[in-house]
Amino acid sequence: MIKVGLVGCGRISVNHFKAIKEHGNRCKLVAVCDSIEGRAKKAAEENGCNHYKSLDKMLKEEDLDLVAVCTPSGLHPQHGMKIAKAGVHVLTEKPIGINIADVDKLIKTCDDEDVNLFVVKQNRLNATMQALKKAIEKGRFGKIYMVQSNVFWQRPQEYYDQAKWRGTWEFDGGAFMNQASHYVDMLYWLVGDIDHVMASTATMARHVETEDTGAAIIKFRNGAIGTMSVTMLAYPKNFEGSITILGEKGTVRVGGIAINKIEKWEFSDYDDDDKAILEASYNPPNVYGFGHSAYYHNVFDVLEGKAEPDTDGRSGRKSLELIHAIYLSSKDGAKISLPLKL
Repeated sequence: MIKVGLVGCGRISVNHFKAIKEHGNRCKLVAVCDSIEGRAKKAAEENGCNHYKSLDKMLKEEDLDLVAVCTPSGLHPQHGMKIAKAGVHVLTEKPIGINIADVDKLIKTCDDEDVNLFVVKQNRLNATMQALKKAIEKGRFGKIYMVQSNVFWQRPQEYYDQAKWRGTWEFDGGAFMNQASHYVDMLYWLVGDIDHVMASTATMARHVETEDTGAAIIKFRNGAIGTMSVTMLAYPKNFEGSITILGEKGTVRVGGIAINKIEKWEFSDYDDDDKAILEASYNPPNVYGFGHSAYYHNVFDVLEGKAEPDTDGRSGRKSLELIHAIYLSSKDGAKISLPLKL
């Protein structure tokens, strides 16, 4: 049995607890940790494990194989390095961190300690995204001309007021860094490396340090042009999370509130995969979807020596680099080339 710990018993931890339970034949949740002791105790009671207020103490007293990091984004590298130095594999929520230099230290530490660094990108595993990725890999689009991604969600002021770290540059980042980071990852994963980006962001309605709205124009190295529009101000609730790809021989739009519904699927040539497209759409309980369980399946396969990681630290770093380029472009009013010169 793979012995699992978790640090950060907030909003996203529920998805992790559910996924761990679904893999109860392969793993056991041993301990949880949170700086708010009452929250850690509640999570421990609900999941039948030990609880701690200190990550250092949990790592010292428990025999762990893997720890999931579900703390504020700015703390992911710090907590990940502590876990790695204890000789334990690291699984961190998105984004991998806020600061690229800190993320590079985390990646190096995990390399030095010979532990795996997993970065949760569960949306890659959605049935809709798997179908789209397969179509791209088969070359069904021919030359890809344009890619568009929209994240039109609603995060009211009350959401940011629930925790002091939300909407701060140090611990959270803005709409691109936090809510839309999975969609940024999709652009890399689906279309490939990026040459440059131009962007504009703004804080229009929320009382936060970071942006609540923005748009970016992205030039891919393969020649495709992409656009990305993000806002947390959609009225009155989450409206759309979508990706559209326009190619020489095909057009696909995956929409819904969280890339959960195939709304357009048309190619010049028929493929047997087309018969299963209607079944790929699904209704998620929230914008996180069902992908955490599938992600943990890959993690456990890796730890058992059966597979390679779906997304590791270096893969997670790529989307962070694009987000930084978006912020730099907006700040300086300039075209920003990638990779960044740190």
